[in-house]
Amino acid sequence: MSKLSKFIKRPHLFFKDAYLKRTDKVEELAEFTQKTRQSMINAHKAGVWFLSKSFIAIVIIPFTLAVFYYLFFAADRYVSENIISIRQAKESSIAGAGGLAALVGINPSSKEDMLYLKEYIHSLDMLKTLEKELNLREIYSKKKFDFLYRFYNFLSQEDFLKYYQNRVEIIYDDMSGLLKINTEAFTPKDAHDLSILILKHSESFVNELSHAMSRKQFEFAEIEFKKAEERFSRAKETLLAFQNQYGILNPIEYAQSRAGLVWEFEVQLAKKEAELSAITAYLQESAPQVITLKNEINALKAQIEKGVDRVTKKSDNASNTLASEYQTLAIEANFSEELYKLSLQAIEQARIESTKQIKYLSVVQQPSTPESAKYPRKIYNLITLLAVLFLLYGITQLIKATIEDHKY
Repeated sequence: MSKLSKFIKRPHLFFKDAYLKRTDKVEELAEFTQKTRQSMINAHKAGVWFLSKSFIAIVIIPFTLAVFYYLFFAADRYVSENIISIRQAKESSIAGAGGLAALVGINPSSKEDMLYLKEYIHSLDMLKTLEKELNLREIYSKKKFDFLYRFYNFLSQEDFLKYYQNRVEIIYDDMSGLLKINTEAFTPKDAHDLSILILKHSESFVNELSHAMSRKQFEFAEIEFKKAEERFSRAKETLLAFQNQYGILNPIEYAQSRAGLVWEFEVQLAKKEAELSAITAYLQESAPQVITLKNEINALKAQIEKGVDRVTKKSDNASNTLASEYQTLAIEANFSEELYKLSLQAIEQARIESTKQIKYLSVVQQPSTPESAKYPRKIYNLITLLAVLFLLYGITQLIKATIEDHKY
């Protein structure tokens, strides 16, 4: 029977059934509410358990271990400080520097030297030198209980270099051009001794750095000077051998004198010929005066021909050939002499410049002997650790709450 026909024919049965169904739904709803409430209570209890366990695991235990370490294991670490700078004996004018460096008065070459020095202090060469003189491995491994900051002797050379770089802090100030070196050790004496040695070898490095370039320039100038000296000596010997061979001091002047003599003979020949022409106008060919003039003219012609042959004839002893060879040798000798003079000036200039460009390490603050330990900063480290642990705990709780929200 449908609900409509039941409502029309038997209304009392219809209302009875509706009442019974409503009662069942109310009971079902009450039961569901009770189950939901119980599950929330259980979830809350579970959350309280998680809160307690996680707080102990994330915050309490690590913080307790840190306190235990700082109280019983952490060793005091002392820091010796020194401040240095690199200067030149006679620095060039700052006006020659360009850009911002010229405005603030920083010498770019000094900055490069400071950066080179910084890398050298942290280099393996410096570490080996210090290890040889100071036995750093023994110094840094003496605090055996401080397992976090002590050095273990079984580690490799590369590990020791990293450990050393962490113990020696280098700070370069761009504005002042100063280099601050902080050396750390387990005792004040070790920190001071290490700082002294680093300063000593840094000074040697700067001296070598400043002398290396000037020494190379001087060596190059000295080599060139020796070459020029040998060349000048060979040119002089060749020229002297040439003069001794032909018995002529200066073939050019000799050729010029011979040419002048020929010219004088030609002038005299012209005069004699003119005189002969004038005499033959009123004297016979057999006249003594005519015969004498002809003989003089023939003698002059012979001298002229002989002189021309000596000056211009193509032979080894011709004056023009000797003059040409002599001129070549003289030019070579003069050039070698000028080159020798320039090389001599260059080597003297290199010696002077090497003195001018000497750089030296200027110590602004001598290595200090610490009286109190700078590390570890126990209170600061513990407060920082506690803040980090609380932050980590809060993140953990946030993740847990997000997971619980997705479950319901």
